[in-house]
Amino acid sequence: MRSSFAVGRGGTLLKTPSHRQQALRRRATVACGVIALALASGLIGSLIHPAGALPSRPTTGPFSYFPSE
Repeated sequence: MRSSFAVGRGGTLLKTPSHRQQALRRRATVACGVIALALASGLIGSLIHPAGALPSRPTTGPFSYFPSE
């Protein structure tokens, strides 16, 4: 009679990922998060300020004293 714990029945167990694989997975997750945040902020910025929209009056630089300069 075969044992109920015989090999070949049911699903197989997976090995736990190594520390190196876990670190690689963490780095990939962080990199994907940074890229997703950059894309989302770029999309929001392009929706708020379309590329064709120009200000009606010229903007002054940070070191100009008079607005007409």
